[in-house]
Amino acid sequence: MMHDKTRRLLLSLVVFAAIGAIWELVSLYSGWSASVFPSPRRTAVGMWELITNGTLLKHSVASLFRVTAGYYLAVIVGLPLGIILGWWKTGQVLFNSVIQFLRPISPLAWIPLAMLWFGIGDKPAIFLIFLSSFFPLLVSTITAVNHINSLYFQVAANFNFTKFETGSKIIFPAILPDILPALRISLGIAWLVVVAAEMIAVKSGLGYLILDSRNALRMDYVMDAMIAIGAIGICLDRIIIQLNKIKSVSWGSV
Repeated sequence: MMHDKTRRLLLSLVVFAAIGAIWELVSLYSGWSASVFPSPRRTAVGMWELITNGTLLKHSVASLFRVTAGYYLAVIVGLPLGIILGWWKTGQVLFNSVIQFLRPISPLAWIPLAMLWFGIGDKPAIFLIFLSSFFPLLVSTITAVNHINSLYFQVAANFNFTKFETGSKIIFPAILPDILPALRISLGIAWLVVVAAEMIAVKSGLGYLILDSRNALRMDYVMDAMIAIGAIGICLDRIIIQLNKIKSVSWGSV
């Protein structure tokens, strides 16, 4: 087990090293100036500057706050609503068309309305993150409830479970194996959307750092912000992956 993990880690490091080498070669021989395509060395120096002066931490915390608020709000609203609609067949018939109509609309298309409704600041960004996570979670939850083995509900009826007991002891545990991949995907989408939203609706965060650095012609800072976005994205993804390893999560798939 540990040998496989070490091997995968080494292979990943080799790939990143190869990318760094290609990056260095392109910066040296492409003919582009450092202000257009900074070298890895200049980018590393810029990263050190952003870390030591606290700029990277400040903007990273701002982005994580917005993602956390919008994502949690989507989970709190989307999962219960998905369970209700998945269990309530009439509700599916009534609201399915509305959900399928709104779901394909890009969250970024809501930016003008979000700015009009909430102004400039955290609220429009949180709203956009909520939208980006809400519909994938809602649809996945509805689908997961629809696929629950009917035998579970028969057992619940035999034991005279109340609706609350059926929901908490049967439905929610049974859908977890299907919901966790949706949580992972929606979190990735939320992290993408926050960067785009911060380029327009707020004056802090990694997205704003990219825009502000571009305006200042500090392409090394732009690259540093992109690296931070990727690194934080990996960390967020690993958190969700660890949830999949909890043994109690997998009983519904048996």
